[in-house]
Amino acid sequence: MDFEFTDDQEAIRKIAHEFAARHVAPVAAELDKQARFPKDLVDQMGELGLMGIEVDPDYGGSGLDPLCYVIAMEEISTACASTGVIMSVNNSLVCDPLRKWASEAQKREWLEPLASGEKLGCFMLSEPEAGSDAAAQTTVAVEDGDGYIINGVKNWITNGPQAETGILMCMTDRAKGHRGISAFIIDMNGEGVSRGPKDDKLGIRGSHSCQVFFTDHRVSAAQRIGEPGQGFKVAMSTLDCGRIGIAAQALGIARGAFEAAARYATERRTFGKAIAEHQAISFMLADMATEIDAARLMTYRAAALKAAGKRHTTESAMCKLMASEVANKVAKNAIQIFGGNGYVSEYPVERFFRDAKITEIYEGTSEIQRVVIASNIIRALA
Repeated sequence: MDFEFTDDQEAIRKIAHEFAARHVAPVAAELDKQARFPKDLVDQMGELGLMGIEVDPDYGGSGLDPLCYVIAMEEISTACASTGVIMSVNNSLVCDPLRKWASEAQKREWLEPLASGEKLGCFMLSEPEAGSDAAAQTTVAVEDGDGYIINGVKNWITNGPQAETGILMCMTDRAKGHRGISAFIIDMNGEGVSRGPKDDKLGIRGSHSCQVFFTDHRVSAAQRIGEPGQGFKVAMSTLDCGRIGIAAQALGIARGAFEAAARYATERRTFGKAIAEHQAISFMLADMATEIDAARLMTYRAAALKAAGKRHTTESAMCKLMASEVANKVAKNAIQIFGGNGYVSEYPVERFFRDAKITEIYEGTSEIQRVVIASNIIRALA
């Protein structure tokens, strides 16, 4: 196993690191406090090729491998988890299914502007009564002439308030259950599409989400992705990839919290020496560094399997589960190292703590990851 980065991987790491240090980190606290969407940063990420990292250059992307994506996601998320997840959704949940499932015509019309950063995308699967139970869709698309009429509501749609393009999962045949779900490409500014107010969230406050309402919204058959009834398959394969992205976001949050805590521990003095020299703190830092590295290696493994074209459902669930729980533990311990200073917004670790929690929830809760992992293990042993 080769642990050295390729030239492309090292190049994207440097690009993402320098951009994050110069442009993202200085405004991260402001974005959080003001709950402000970082439009300028998103535009710059498009110019740097970070919004369609794995998409072929023929369709506006950078043509790099999944590990390049993970590396870049960690760098951006170390500076600002909000900016990181905006990038993650566009790459993992919008560009990736279009790259895999869209027709040539759909790629030219819809994928190119998304991968180049000209447009921003969102992914619409969750509903008020269909979160972890993704098959319980109630949004419906009814055939009408050469197209479909869509009615329903989608919930917690990241990038929803700003997105120009959306990937939508909805029922086209209720009688078939999850095999009756189909996928569509949506013009988010089209007639019959409306959005609720942005969600007021605990963390990732610079990344906006909202409900999206469909009222007799008409789409053409050319906007359907794949065949009727393939939507659930499209959604699940998309989440396999999305979980790698969220694992990378969690790595960034954990790393940001760890680096802040380590710096503080060398500066803060008690009983005549830096607190990093106290065994209780040094052991805490050692555990944090070890667990981050373990989660990173698991995430790299899932990305490597994806790059090789191999099935990675279990590995994606494992790395997402591991990285998200490590991020929460590391952020919690970072606050403990900061003591009272960690509890106030003057220091960044309280933001990392709030940002970390969502990584255990979206794109499949930790409980769902365990269901996926256990079911695949049992199936392999049968």
